[in-house]
Amino acid sequence: MSGNDKLQVAILWHMHQPFYLNPEENRFDMPWVRFHGIKDYLDMPLLASRYEDVKVTFNLVPSLLDQIEMYCHEYTDRHLDLSRLSARRLTPEQRKEILETFFSAHYPTMIEPYSRYRQLYRKKESCGDDLDLAIEIFSTSEWRDLQVWSNLVWVDEMFRAEEPVRQLLEKGRDFTGDERDRLLDFQISLMKRIIPTYQQLYKEGKIDLSFTPYYHPILPLLVDTESAKESLPDADLPHQAFRFPEDASWHVEQSASKFRNLFGDALSGMWPSEGSVSEAVLRLMAKAGLTWAATDEEILTNSLLKSGLNPRKYSQHRAYVFAEAPSLKLFFRDRGLSDKIGFVYSGWSAERSVADFLQQLRQIRESLTGRLDEYVVPIILDGENAWEYFPNDGKDFLEKLYEGLADDQGIETISFPEAARRVTPISLPSVHAGSWINHNFSIWIGHPEDNAAWDLLFETRQALTEFERKNPDAPRETLEQAWRQIHIAEGSDWCWWYGDEHIGAFNDRFDRLFRKHLKSVYTILGIEPPESLAHAIFRGKTESFLVLPESLVTPNIDGLLTHYYEWSGAGHYDCRRAGGAMHRTNCDLADVYFAFDYERFYIRLDFAQYFRLVGSENYRAVIDLSEVGRKEIDLHPGACGDSEGFRYCFDRILEMQFERKSLFVTGCGIVKFFILLFDGEELLEKWPAKDPIVVDIPERDQEIFWQV
Repeated sequence: MSGNDKLQVAILWHMHQPFYLNPEENRFDMPWVRFHGIKDYLDMPLLASRYEDVKVTFNLVPSLLDQIEMYCHEYTDRHLDLSRLSARRLTPEQRKEILETFFSAHYPTMIEPYSRYRQLYRKKESCGDDLDLAIEIFSTSEWRDLQVWSNLVWVDEMFRAEEPVRQLLEKGRDFTGDERDRLLDFQISLMKRIIPTYQQLYKEGKIDLSFTPYYHPILPLLVDTESAKESLPDADLPHQAFRFPEDASWHVEQSASKFRNLFGDALSGMWPSEGSVSEAVLRLMAKAGLTWAATDEEILTNSLLKSGLNPRKYSQHRAYVFAEAPSLKLFFRDRGLSDKIGFVYSGWSAERSVADFLQQLRQIRESLTGRLDEYVVPIILDGENAWEYFPNDGKDFLEKLYEGLADDQGIETISFPEAARRVTPISLPSVHAGSWINHNFSIWIGHPEDNAAWDLLFETRQALTEFERKNPDAPRETLEQAWRQIHIAEGSDWCWWYGDEHIGAFNDRFDRLFRKHLKSVYTILGIEPPESLAHAIFRGKTESFLVLPESLVTPNIDGLLTHYYEWSGAGHYDCRRAGGAMHRTNCDLADVYFAFDYERFYIRLDFAQYFRLVGSENYRAVIDLSEVGRKEIDLHPGACGDSEGFRYCFDRILEMQFERKSLFVTGCGIVKFFILLFDGEELLEKWPAKDPIVVDIPERDQEIFWQV
C-alpha cells in the first residue's frame, strides 16, 4: 500500500507539571515532578523508541525540564525530606503531614494491589478525620513502611527488575532505614537519565520533540485578558486589564532558546499551554519562527463560524493556517479519540481498547475523500497523569497500541513536524480565542479568586517596572531574578486551582506558593511586600452549594473516577457545605455530580466514608426523579445493573446513566431529583434537604449552539 493510501496519524504526548519550587525555602513544595519522573518521563520515550514504524512527538514544558535538572543537582521536595527522616524520631506534626500526603495515589491501581500499602491505608482510614488518634496507633515499623511504599509504587514497571526496587517489592514490609534511603537514591539516579534519554532518542530520530511556552502560561491572556470575552462576553474580568504581549513573546522565545541549547536544533512547533490560542498569539508564534502549532477541534469549529463558514464542509483532519500567520500550520486534536485514551480506555482491557481505537481510525479513513496524504488525525493528550488510572501503568495498552499501529497497513504514524512539512493547509480568515477545555478560558479567569490573582500579578509587575524606571543602574542580575518570578507567576497552574472548577487536597498550597513568587519580587528588589500578599486568595469553598453543568460530558460508567477530567464540566452539588450550613457534621454523601450529552443524563455520587459505607449489607441509595420515578440501588462493591434505559455501577463511587428518551419522550426537558440514603428502612440522609436539584436538558440544536 502506497503512502497516498494510508491514513496519517500524529500522536503527541504532553508532559507537564507546575513549577513547584518554593522561593523562600529553595526546595519543591510538592513531589509530582519526581514521582512522574520515575513513572512516566523516562519509560514513555523508551517504550515508544522500540517501535521503528511508529513515530511519536513528545511535547515538553521547559520549566518541567528545569525542575528535573534541579533534582539532579540535589534539590529536594517536602515529601522527599519527610521520607528520609528517621521513623523513630518523627514529631506529631510530621506524622500528621505524612498521613495527609503519603497516600496521594490512585487507590485502585496504586494502593489496592499492594497488601502492605493497602493495610496502612485502611488503618489510617479507620480513624476517619481523627489524625490525633491515627498518629498514635502507627508503629515505628509502619511509619517506615509508609515512607517506602509511598515512593515505591511510583517506580515504573520498566525499572522494577532493577535493584533495590526488585528486592523491596519482594520483601514487602518491615523495611530498614538503609533500604528506604537506597530507594530514594535510586529515584534520583532515574531522574538523571531522563534528559539524556530524550537527547539521544531525538538525535537518533526515534522520537520527535516540541515544547510549550516556558512556564506554561495561557498566552492569549498574557497578550490581553479581554480575549476571554470572545467566548464568554459576560465574563467578569480582573479590575486591571493585563496586556503584555512582550511577556507572551518572552515565554515563546525562551522556550525556543532552551530547545536549541538542549537539542541543538531550532524549535519547530508547539502545543501551546492548554491548547490556548488567539489570533495575536498565532502572529507572535509565527514571528518567532515556529512552523506549526496545535489546539482543540472545538477551536476549529468556532473559528469557521467566526469566519462565516459552515463547519460541516470542513474536515478537522486537515492542516489549516491563519491568514495573518501563513507560515504557521495549525492542527486540531481529534477530541473523541484523544479523550478515549485519556478518560475511557483505562476501564477497558488493552485488547478491547486498541481494537476500538484502530477501528475508529479505519472508519475515519473510509470517510475521507480525495488524497489521504492531505489529511492527518492529531491525537493529543496528557502523557503522564492518565497512566496511573490504567492497570500496569498503561504499559499493556501502550505496547498493544504501538504494535497495532505498526501492523495496520492502512495507517502511517508521523510526527507533527513531519505533518507540518507534508500536509497542504487550508486558509482560515479568523481564529477563535480559546483553549482545549470548553473552547474558552473560564478555568483561568472570571471567578473572583482567579481575578484576584490576576490583579496581584498586575500590581507586582507594575511595581517591578516602576523600580526599573526609577533605578536605571540596578544590577542586571537582580532584575533578571525579579522578572523570573513574574514569569513563573504567569504560569497557568495557579489559576487552575483557583475558583470552583478544581477543588483538591492541595489548593491552599498552590495559593501560598503563587503568593510567595510575587512576594519574592519585592524581596529581591528590597521593597516591603504589600499586605495583600499575606492574605489567602483560595477560600476553601465554592460560591454556591450548586454549580450547573457547563459542557457536554460522557463519563465511563464503571464506578471509578477513571481520570481526573472524566467529569470535567459537570454540575456539582456540595453536600458537605450544605450540611455545614444545616449544622450537620457527619454526612455520608459528600458530593453529587450530574451531566448530560446528546443521548444520556448522568449522576455520580461520591461518599465521605467509603469503608463504613460498604460495611453495611442494608445500605442503599434511592434516586428520586420527582416527575419520572425512583431508582433504588443496593450499595455493595461491584454492584452493577443495566435495564430499561438505566445503567449503574458502584465501586469507589456510584455512577449512573439514564437514556434521555427514558426520561422524556422528546429527549429534552427539565429533570428534578433528590438523593436519599437508607440503612434498611431507616432514612439516613436526603440531598438536597428541601428543594430538588433542577437540570434543564435542552434540545439537540440548542446544545450544538451552546457548544460552539
